[in-house]
Amino acid sequence: MARPVWFVNLIKKAFPRRFSVARLTRAPVLGAAMAHWLSEGDDLIYLPRDEVIQIKVPAALPQSTVLPSQVVDHFIDQAEDHCVMDFCICRSSEQCQHYPIELGCLFLGRAALNINPKLGRRVSREEAHEHVKKCREAGLVHLIGRNKLDTVWLGAGPREKLLTICNCCPCCCLWRIIPHVSDEFASRIHRMPGVVVRVTDRCVGCGVCAQDVCFVQAVRLVDGLAEISDACRGCGRCAAACPEQAIEVSLPDGQQITDTIRRIAERVDLS
Repeated sequence: MARPVWFVNLIKKAFPRRFSVARLTRAPVLGAAMAHWLSEGDDLIYLPRDEVIQIKVPAALPQSTVLPSQVVDHFIDQAEDHCVMDFCICRSSEQCQHYPIELGCLFLGRAALNINPKLGRRVSREEAHEHVKKCREAGLVHLIGRNKLDTVWLGAGPREKLLTICNCCPCCCLWRIIPHVSDEFASRIHRMPGVVVRVTDRCVGCGVCAQDVCFVQAVRLVDGLAEISDACRGCGRCAAACPEQAIEVSLPDGQQITDTIRRIAERVDLS
């Protein structure tokens, strides 16, 4: 059943307390219950920003255009039902001053028809493509996959019929809670398969990448140089921010696009 506007407004008011709620997931019994209710069966993948990605292919082979955003475009083309939210609940709740609040999530699949029309609107494939293009141009990062939390706050089920394409900024993203949640919760959110993020010898230790750029706090300075931990979800924001172009984000080849599409398709039914 679609959630009424007043229910969503309550969630928005509670949003600033999300870090306190996140820490509750570490409690043995309560945490297990929360994981079952809010994230059971989830699989969410951050896609690197197109402009920072490098494709590693043998020199003898021509390099075709391979971009992470092709994963999003594929599912927009596959889906019959598309719904764009009129606002981003994260940025709206935080009154974001850096990224457009009106660029909300895109939901695909039959369950998207259950979203309250006062919160979002049905759009055509062409309009959906235009929406995600605007999101990328604004510097937002796509998070795509099955997200049970969306079926809960929107009242839009069944969950296997809803594909989430969230357009995240670093300052207000819900998943800034990752360093605070239980391992079970955090394990639902992944970097794109095959993505490699590394600091090169061009790093001069300026610290720009470690200053509120990484939403999961995966970048820090160690002995005067940037270091990226295993918490990295491969979004590529650090590479985009680096003034020395010292951070590289790469894919071995185009096969990772196919693998990511197959993995998501196994979890969400858009038929």
